Amino acid sequence: MLRLAIQSKGRLNEESTALLREIGIDIDDNRRKFLSQAPNFPLEVLYLRDDDIPQVVAAGTAGLGIVGLNEVEEQGLDVQVVSKLGFGACRLSLAVPRSADYDGPQWFAGKRIATSYPRILRAWLEEKGVQARIEVIKGSVEIAPAADIADAIFDIVSSGGTLVSNGLREVEQVFWSEAVLISSGKLDAEQQALLDELLFRISSAQISRRKKYILMNLPQSAVEEATRILPAMRSPTVMPLAAEGWCSMHSVVEEADLWDKIRQLKAIGAEGILVLNIDKIIP
Repeated sequence: MLRLAIQSKGRLNEESTALLREIGIDIDDNRRKFLSQAPNFPLEVLYLRDDDIPQVVAAGTAGLGIVGLNEVEEQGLDVQVVSKLGFGACRLSLAVPRSADYDGPQWFAGKRIATSYPRILRAWLEEKGVQARIEVIKGSVEIAPAADIADAIFDIVSSGGTLVSNGLREVEQVFWSEAVLISSGKLDAEQQALLDELLFRISSAQISRRKKYILMNLPQSAVEEATRILPAMRSPTVMPLAAEGWCSMHSVVEEADLWDKIRQLKAIGAEGILVLNIDKIIP
């Protein structure tokens, strides 16, 4: 049995439970529970505050955790990042009042900076050779300049809307974060095998999100050129149609390349192009 610690509420909770369901693991996400067991996989889910997850995993109370990379870096505990999960993207940035005459990192020399991430901030200040006073605040860091608690802040930024509403502007992007799967590194052979199965399923889900299944009708004479455009995972599937001289071609394409591929296919005579989402790709 594996125990996985995830955030008890908020965006990372929702996206973590969605990922588990995507890879075929059912969980009871009743908010009143702090521990639930999957009925179809040997996995327990422990619900915690995000900043408690690295500590619980490092102690081995939970073998795995899903948490922001920023929390892992800030706490500096003995845990292993085993997979980046592709959601929960944000950054840690320095922000100053809109009226500040900011001219570079040396602006912070002698200033007070409010943050919940003193370790990451201290490392950046040392790298830049800047001496500043770090004011550690838990909670609403963005109000610190207006309350005269600090001259600037160092905090999580997603869209930047919170900064704008508090009269601040982002001036330095320091650390990029996303949700990661972490391990205690203390798993026995059975637990490691379960982790390997989880990683296999997660990888399959991540690959499928980046690809589309494409079907089209195509003149038989254009198959060679279409195969060059759509190399697929090994090679496209080609099947004859009842109409003489025509065939149906099926392939898989990177979503980022989709519209460019469609343009090229249309140019060589492809018709009736269908694009479908892919549920899973098993490498």
